[in-house]
Amino acid sequence: MTTPIIRPFSILGLDGDFAEAVREIGFREAAAEHIAEHAAERAATVPILLFDLFVIGAAIAVFLLLNRFTDKLWLRAIVMAAGVFVFELFTAPMWINEHLGRWAYAYHDLSWILTLGWTTMILGVVVLVDRWLSHWSEPKRFAAYLGILLLLVTIAEMVVVGIGIRKYSPEVLATVSGIYVLGVPVEILYYVPVFTALVIAFYKYWSFVIDDAALVPVKKRKWLRAIVIAFVGVFMFELVVEPMVKNEKFPEWSYVYRDISFLMTGTWVLLIAVAAVVLDRFLIGLSIPLRFVAALLLISALALPIESWLIVNGYRVYGESAVMNFTGYKTPLTGVAVEVVFAIPCYLALIVGFIRYWEIVLDNKL
Repeated sequence: MTTPIIRPFSILGLDGDFAEAVREIGFREAAAEHIAEHAAERAATVPILLFDLFVIGAAIAVFLLLNRFTDKLWLRAIVMAAGVFVFELFTAPMWINEHLGRWAYAYHDLSWILTLGWTTMILGVVVLVDRWLSHWSEPKRFAAYLGILLLLVTIAEMVVVGIGIRKYSPEVLATVSGIYVLGVPVEILYYVPVFTALVIAFYKYWSFVIDDAALVPVKKRKWLRAIVIAFVGVFMFELVVEPMVKNEKFPEWSYVYRDISFLMTGTWVLLIAVAAVVLDRFLIGLSIPLRFVAALLLISALALPIESWLIVNGYRVYGESAVMNFTGYKTPLTGVAVEVVFAIPCYLALIVGFIRYWEIVLDNKL
């Protein structure tokens, strides 16, 4: 059960034009005005319509090619698309995607055309590298994925910016260095490897299920290694999504970069570790899919009241672009926007997939 947010700006610590409109005419009216103002921005231009057709055509051609090199391709494509879509959904407030055509949008300005494009590119690289460099170890091939995709995704980002599809939110523009290459912030050199590393790790983790891989059973988890992997995954993601939400009022000594506090990072790692202990103790016999779902539910149940308390008390402040994507409803017990509740398992799906993938790779010496 959900109830409308009466004063979302007071809960989320929001300032700006949108908050002022909310104060004056209410959340739903302000959101409706915002949607109406941006309706024209969805209309496709001729160059972008050609781009849409190119992406669809390229996807068909690539999938026909990949079908010769791997089995269960459509199942693999669905898993990869799920990873890409979850990342796009979670980070949607950071990007503005325009003029793709009204039919090309799945949610707000999140477009299935871009999801299809990124999915085709990433899956194509992973399948072909696995085929051509099968004699390499898994970590070496993973590095090859990231290196190739850094070049391809950066070029693709320059294209979508150049033809008028992609813009960046004010919060993103306020945090970048101001150095651009063909309209793209130089920070893309960090963003792309994080994006592709999380999505590929999620995909590869589920590939073990798709392939029914024979994995070495591990009787005892290597906790120090697991914590280090978790910290790396959480910290990398926090750096990427830093423009979406600010960590405020934490002790000054806890900040390691801008407003990223290792206390917040450590909290996420601790919750993941607690869930892992519970799973290893009570749910060790479950299948990989069920353990994955159980981990998301358990960590989310632990994280939600903490996130709620941090928001209400001003420790976590969401940016204006994030709040403009909210529907205006909050959960009755936690008092946070339903989008925040939904975002937590999305975030965790990628992080847990990243952690488990690397644990499996290292345990099995792949």
